[in-house]
Amino acid sequence: MPLDTSQTDPRPGRSAAQDARRRLEHARSSRMAQLRALDEAGRIAKDHVMSAQAEAIQQVLKEIDDAFARIDDNSYGTCRGCSKPVPAERLEILPYTRYCVACQRRATV
Repeated sequence: MPLDTSQTDPRPGRSAAQDARRRLEHARSSRMAQLRALDEAGRIAKDHVMSAQAEAIQQVLKEIDDAFARIDDNSYGTCRGCSKPVPAERLEILPYTRYCVACQRRATV
């Protein structure tokens, strides 16, 4: 009997890919709203904090676009560091992540 990996394998099947796309679209629209709000506030007072926030949001938007590409090439949900599946719980919280927790720690050290 084949092993049912539907609950443990975060790499998206058709339905999982749709869920991932939905989470990524939500993350993208939230970041775009944040950028618009920063732009409006920035017209009143330009400062380094708002500029840094805008840069961070733009970086996340790039990561979201990269995640859409990984869905398209069927590598979404696979850690770029160790090639193991990224836990589904992590992808639910951070749908654009490229790494499992252990590899993310190594990447930021």
